[in-house]
Amino acid sequence: RDFCLSRGLGDVYKRQNQRFMQEVIENIINGINNIVWSNALIFLALASGIFYSFKTRFVQIRMVKEMLRLLFGSKASERGVSSFQAFAIAISGRVGTGNIAGVATAIALGGPGAIFWMWVIAFLGSASAFIEATLGQLYKENKSGEYRGGPAFYIEKGLKIKWFAIVFAIATILSTALFLPGVQSNSIAAGIKTAFNIDPLYTGSFIVVFLALIVFGGVKRIGKFSEVVVPFMAIAYVLIATIIIGINYQEIPEVLSLIITSAFGANQAFGGIVGMAIMWGVKRGIYSNEAGQGTAPHAAAAAEVSHPAKQGLVQAFSVYVDTLFVCTATAFMILFTFQYNVENPAGGFLFEHLPGVNYGPEYTQLAIESQFPGFGKIFVAIALSFFAFTTIMAYYYIAETNVSYLDRDNQKKWMIWALRILILGATLYGANNTADLAWTMGDIGVGIMAWLNFIAIFLLRKPALALLKDYESQKKSGIEEPLYDPQNNDLGIENVDIWKLSLIHISEPTRQAE
Repeated sequence: RDFCLSRGLGDVYKRQNQRFMQEVIENIINGINNIVWSNALIFLALASGIFYSFKTRFVQIRMVKEMLRLLFGSKASERGVSSFQAFAIAISGRVGTGNIAGVATAIALGGPGAIFWMWVIAFLGSASAFIEATLGQLYKENKSGEYRGGPAFYIEKGLKIKWFAIVFAIATILSTALFLPGVQSNSIAAGIKTAFNIDPLYTGSFIVVFLALIVFGGVKRIGKFSEVVVPFMAIAYVLIATIIIGINYQEIPEVLSLIITSAFGANQAFGGIVGMAIMWGVKRGIYSNEAGQGTAPHAAAAAEVSHPAKQGLVQAFSVYVDTLFVCTATAFMILFTFQYNVENPAGGFLFEHLPGVNYGPEYTQLAIESQFPGFGKIFVAIALSFFAFTTIMAYYYIAETNVSYLDRDNQKKWMIWALRILILGATLYGANNTADLAWTMGDIGVGIMAWLNFIAIFLLRKPALALLKDYESQKKSGIEEPLYDPQNNDLGIENVDIWKLSLIHISEPTRQAE
């Protein structure tokens, strides 16, 4: 410092000091990320999916037809949104940057085999999603005229461990309002920069203004916006991918072979990174489909349904939409067109087709651009903007739900205003931040929530499994629309007083319909 100042090099010292502090912060954040995302969490996610798949007798396969029926089977009420709106809110949270930039990241760091492990975690995670969403619906509350629920609610009511619930609520607020929004806004800004050469500051400012208009409208506005935008953007994106797959249909067997052989180390080029393929496939799979992470139960709780298992089934299907449809569409486009690089953990690249191109939305943009010159970059930038924006919107709803949990009497209005300022500031900051740091912060947020929620749903698995059995029993007895009776002592479920009121509102119209 003294040397620089004595020679009039104060600016040089400031820049060096800033770089040093940035490196220190990044090292701390990376260290935390390595602890959170140790092999233990990857094993926990896979083990949980396997366990719940067997305990539910593979509900994700047996009841796909029922999932589709229920998706459009309920209507919104003054207290809750419809099943489809709840599905759309959950999908808006699931389908985001992870489906475009996240898939590219998985391929870049884990090779094509990472896609196979994304499929595995989606299939297994669908069973985990059923458990957590059913619990979210079961232990919901009516707060200020709207249904609210999620892990914090079912931890307190089901496990009766209030400190655990408070820890989850605080962790979720920090994750969804501070850590995760920056990942989404950063990807929007990067995509817009590539397509239109617009400064990220302007993009971030526009996102914040538009987001403010939505978040000040509450869950009903979020539900209505998601109901319109989410299906449109998902269908348009999958349609473009289908066209590209159709153009390259002769390469489908080769690409599938590449994915599967790389996943198990049989491919010569990528055989040495099987561990990376599993880690990044599971990591990006959880980030993308959010199964077991604890975010989807918030949307599931908002629905007006006659039985908690209904939302469990609907949310289980949303995992398929996210990973098996949208993520697979992205992966196929990238692999068909060879628009990707695969890094070597030891340094350099195992496969390099795009020298100087960083992984992220650029892979997907270049893949579509190679088939439709002048269109790919623009289309992906627009699609990514919709995907990521609706995800930020879902993050706000989740964070607001956990603030409402902490403020049980609705006396601390300042908490909601502080939350809105926090998420808007994090969104603007993320748009202008480095992508690597944004993704790492997002991973920490996802990982912390996943750890807490996996433990909670394991301890609360019995009520969810009992509800599945009750639902199927009623269906077999000929009841078209099963009703959950909170006074059924055979189920052994307590602290669900909200259902005593819900039963009055739901049962009569349902019986008349039958």
